[in-house]
Order: sequence, then structure tokens, then C-alpha cells
Amino acid sequence: MSEAVEGSYRAAGNGRRLRTFRPMSLGPNGALLGLPTLLARARHLARNDPWMVSALNKSVSNGIATGIQAKAIWGSKAHKAQVAQLWRRWGKYADADGVLDWSGLQALAWREWKEAGEVFARLRYRRREDGLPVPLQVQLIESEQCPQHYNGVASNGNAIRQGIEFDQIGRRVAYWMFREHPGDQHLAVNGNELVRVPADQVLHLYRPNRAGAIRGVPGSAPALLRMFNLDRLDDAVLERQALANLFTGFITKKSSGDGEEGEAVGDLITGEDDDGAAIGGLEPGTMQELPPDTEVKFSEPPGAGADYGDFLRGHLLAIAASQDVPYEVLTGDLRNVSDRALRLILNEFRRVIEQDQWLFMIPMFCQRVRDAFFDQAVLSGLLKVQGYASLRDDVTETLWVPEGWPWSHPVQDVNSEVKAVRAGFKSRSAVVLGSGEDPEQVDREQKDDNDRADKAGLTYDSDPRRTNASGARQGTKTGAESAADDEGNNDDE
Repeated sequence: MSEAVEGSYRAAGNGRRLRTFRPMSLGPNGALLGLPTLLARARHLARNDPWMVSALNKSVSNGIATGIQAKAIWGSKAHKAQVAQLWRRWGKYADADGVLDWSGLQALAWREWKEAGEVFARLRYRRREDGLPVPLQVQLIESEQCPQHYNGVASNGNAIRQGIEFDQIGRRVAYWMFREHPGDQHLAVNGNELVRVPADQVLHLYRPNRAGAIRGVPGSAPALLRMFNLDRLDDAVLERQALANLFTGFITKKSSGDGEEGEAVGDLITGEDDDGAAIGGLEPGTMQELPPDTEVKFSEPPGAGADYGDFLRGHLLAIAASQDVPYEVLTGDLRNVSDRALRLILNEFRRVIEQDQWLFMIPMFCQRVRDAFFDQAVLSGLLKVQGYASLRDDVTETLWVPEGWPWSHPVQDVNSEVKAVRAGFKSRSAVVLGSGEDPEQVDREQKDDNDRADKAGLTYDSDPRRTNASGARQGTKTGAESAADDEGNNDDE
């Protein structure tokens, strides 16, 4: 049997080299038994490790930037305008804690997700008399507040696994959460009491790393040990360099023939230590003559090592890989990186960010908040939609517009977009949406600019109604075109 195993896959063998490689076969949730410790260590490094902080900041700034915008699809032009206005007003009061707006909530949710592997959000339904534009707010809840160790059977017979209650056919029906964060000083007497929260009020943002996984894992998990040890090593090297600056000289005196110690070098003595031993001082730019048989020795503390930079870079590459952030973006080190190579690196990074946006952040967090927003707006009479119950999926359908990527090479990037539109490979709307803007708003702004310029009698090179792509007035020829015509006429002659 062992020979058959070895013959199928070498990595499945148990020979000398693999004798100590005996991992346990754990399921997607059984592998999370050490999640509380893993999470605590990830939080610690997120507070203290500069590379972890940088990775989180870069992920948030690229994944959310100034916010993922929402644009209504269903309804008349007047209905869309009403929805847009109501959404903007509600966004200022979206945070149940009263700290952030809607875009800020997105940024914090993304950061929590990347730091802890998951984040919860509770939909807090309010009353009309609370004075909100729409009676709804969102409360972000950290992973620790839904205890991973809480397992059992609820009073209704449902199974509770890792703080989540499932019904008989495996649907999530509730989350069990502490009233307050277990790591904080409780303000309420019953802060450590577990409360059952219906699943339709809870958003759970996480990235399942295996089929059937019900909780998220910190993305830094594969590199936590490396990050911890590297931080300790870097701190030790820093201390060693600080000690190297303590350049000390030692004066060695030979004993006299009768066994007595020789006299101290009087001209070098600047003081005495606690034991009464003489201390000699040195001044820059001086040459000191010493008596016979007196020798001076200097300490030679070790340096950081010539290969320390390469050693550090190798570990930072592993840390960057665990965080899905390129080394160049994480550290800002662009040495020996060409412009073409950098564009390839950024394109790969953007694919990862877009995957996280469209597969997780938008459907699991943004869209669910948007659905609840429409529900509350219609139920409270702020939006009038006939037959909303049957049309809900159509009414709530939203075009989400993430922040656009900045141009790597403005001239080349703009020219390529223009050519793609003229060739029919792209629409103008697709180009505008790719920059994070609303095409309809851009059209309105262009019309307003043109109307204002016409009224003032102004003509700009950017106005295609008046000038061509070369900047010349429509109906006139550029210098190059005129020269080409003259050359053609000369050829005819």
C-alpha cells in the first residue's frame, strides 16, 4: 500500500525526508480551533508592526479610496434623482455610532475584514420620529463579539456552531453576540451577556477560504510567525547599531616590577566612575602622547551585516504576499523596477482588489445595506413604489461604481481609451465609469460648461464642437494639414 501511495504522489510518501511532515486532516471549521489566539496575534501586529499597518492602509486606500458609489438603475429619471438625493442625505447619518458617514463605514469595514478576516454589521432599524432621512443605521461589530468558541444546541433545537445558529436545513437564522466587546471594560452590568440577533439583521463580511467555512481567518495568518520574529530581529539589530555608536576606549596599564599598578595617565583623566577608577576622555582632532608601556584598545561592536538588506527584503516579500499587496506598494521600494514592470505589478494588484470588491465587499455588505435602505424608505413612505414586494429585486438593483484607478501614464492611457471608444471596443459610459464617475453627471456638467462658454462667447480647445483633435477651429486646417496639401499640389504639378 505504501508503495502505491508513493507511486501516486511523491508528496504523499512517508520516506526519510517527509517523516516529520504529518499534518492533521481537519475540516474547514475544525481548523479554526485556534482562531481566538490567531486573531489576538493579528490584532497585536496590526497595532505594533509597521509593515502590517502599511499593508492594511494600502489595501483600504485601493479597495475603498473615497467610497464605492451607488447609482440607481430602476425607475424614471425623477425617481432616480429622488433616490440619489435620499441616499446622499442618509449617508451622512449611516453610522449607528455617529462617527463616520457611509463611505467611512465602507473603509472601516474593509480594514476590519482585512485585519481580522471578518467583520459583522448590524442593521439598526429606527423610528420615523428619530429624525433620520431614512430610519436605518449600520453598526459595525468586531469578530470577537460573536464568540467563536460558542457551540451547542439552542432551545428551539437549532445547532449553534462558532456563534452562528443554523436551522434544520443549514440556513443561518441568528448570530449570538456579546452585548459589548469582551476585550473592553464593560460599561453595562450585563455587557458580557450573549444576545440572539436574527440573521436578517446581521451582515457577515468574510472570504471563505474553504467550501463550508462559516468564519473568516485573518489574511496575515500564514505570515504572523514570520512577522513577529522579523520584528524582534529588526529591533535587536537596531539596538546593536545603537550600541555600536557607544565607541569606547580602554587604557591597559602594566604593573611595575614590585607588583604595584602603574600610575594612571594623568593628562587623559577626566573623572572617576562609581568605583573610583579613572576615566580618560578623548577630544576630536587631538593627538595624545602616552607614557611607555601604556596601550589603548577600542571596542569593536558587530555591525548589522552586509546581507541584512537582502535578508529583510526576502521576508518582506513573504509578508506582502500574505497581504495580497505587492512588495513595491508595501514598502515604496522601486529600485531596479522598470516602468513596464511596475505597470504589470499594479495591474495584478488591481485584479486582486477588484475581485475583493465585486465578489465580497459589494454583494455581502454594500448591496445588503442598499436593500435595507430601500425597504425602510418604502415602508416609511419616503419612496412611492407600487407593488414594491413583487418588484423588490428590480427596484433595489444598483450600479456600484468603485473609485477609479489613477493613470500610470496619462498620455498613453487617455489615447488608448480614445482609440478604444472610436473603434467601438468601449463605450464612453464604460470609460467614465472606469474612472469612478457617473456618465450622466459628466454629460450634465459638459452641457453646463458648453452653455456657459457659449453665453460668454468663449471657445476652448477642449470643445469638440468648435475645435478638432489638433486644437484648430472646425473648418480650418492645421499647419501640418496645409503643408501636406501644398506638397500634394506640388506633386501634381
